[in-house]
Amino acid sequence: MRKPIVALVYDFDGTLSPGNMQEFGFIQAVGTTPQQFWDMSNQLAVGQDASNVLSYMKMMYDEAHAKGISLRSESFREFGKDVVLFEGVREWFRLINEYGRSQGVKVEHYINSSGLKEIVEGTPIAKEFRYIFAGSFIYDENGEAVWPGIAVDSTNKTQFLFKINKGIFSARDNKRLNSSMAEEKKRVPFTNMIYFGDGETDVPCMKIVSMFGGNSVAVYAPGNEKKRAIAQRLKKQGRVRFTVPAQYTADSTAYRLVCAIIDKIKADTVLQQFSK
Repeated sequence: MRKPIVALVYDFDGTLSPGNMQEFGFIQAVGTTPQQFWDMSNQLAVGQDASNVLSYMKMMYDEAHAKGISLRSESFREFGKDVVLFEGVREWFRLINEYGRSQGVKVEHYINSSGLKEIVEGTPIAKEFRYIFAGSFIYDENGEAVWPGIAVDSTNKTQFLFKINKGIFSARDNKRLNSSMAEEKKRVPFTNMIYFGDGETDVPCMKIVSMFGGNSVAVYAPGNEKKRAIAQRLKKQGRVRFTVPAQYTADSTAYRLVCAIIDKIKADTVLQQFSK
């Protein structure tokens, strides 16, 4: 029997980190507050009837150049070092990987974020991910960011779920994404996916994973009643199956939940063998 692969797919901002990744270094470097930065970005999007994601990327570019700050990929990675993570996140991957191995399951972790890939790459957990699907810039011959390369919003995040499903480790490659593939040849069935998100921008991904038999989980910052209410509403609306606090320790609800899902995936895989 082929060892089943379980894919844990995470949003980043509000899911693994209590804030937006731009708020841990970059915004301070350009001399604004998070409120001011997002207000300017939102005003740009509304005024131009533009994408919120492309608007924040332009705002990062404009503010950095106005302050004489270099926007190189290594600069973004430096900002990533300052990103704050929820309790237990650094140990989470080892815990889940070990449990998966004990159950004869291969666990893989993925990021699916509207944030920036280069910032995630600078965080201490970057090495834990099989692939990071996120926004990024195009860089010139001097290594300076000059244009958005990939902008990831709440709806086009869903394409990356299908790439994980087919085993496509490229944000650009849409040829294989759109080609036909027999179900048994797909690398990670949707039934083997667990999607973690924190809010309404994750709804399309949550819905897709749930619709195809996987498990979607809404997380919320411990003690934040507003976030908890959003998570509960998503569950009531049928967008997710589970809600848990964003705590990732060995004694957390999230850990017990994922272990239980892994148990079920392994049992379903064994049962499928009897029907062949």
